[in-house]
Amino acid sequence: MDEALALARRAGEAGEVPVGAVLVGDGERLGEGYNRCIMDSDPSGHAEMVALRQAGQDRQNYRLPGTTLYVTLEPCCMCAGAIIHARVRRVVYGAPDPKTGAAGSVFDLLASPLHNHRIEVRGDVLAGACGHLLREFFRTRRESRAD
Repeated sequence: MDEALALARRAGEAGEVPVGAVLVGDGERLGEGYNRCIMDSDPSGHAEMVALRQAGQDRQNYRLPGTTLYVTLEPCCMCAGAIIHARVRRVVYGAPDPKTGAAGSVFDLLASPLHNHRIEVRGDVLAGACGHLLREFFRTRRESRAD
């Protein structure tokens, strides 16, 4: 999660919402990413999507079984869908997302019995640090708009 936090800081420095993600499997880092929606003009440029895309291209396979995704913010519905389709085994996230979280906060897509693939979910890992990074980013943004 520390590596995902470092990536989230990079996103924040670039003016993006500070979220970072690292996908690991077989003891190695397979993909990593941070939010790039603004810089890439891409609504799918969430950290999780970037990490999954990188790993899939590297493995030449859209299925990523046996992997664990570490992400600083609870995945949204879009990212949860991609995680399910990629067959990620486990998601570990930092801060819950009380507005759009899809791993138990608002929606629980990752645990839906309607899917044939079940994903182990663990939340609140370094939630304080992850949440602080997000709160400070948005506080700074609000203050700069008030000027």
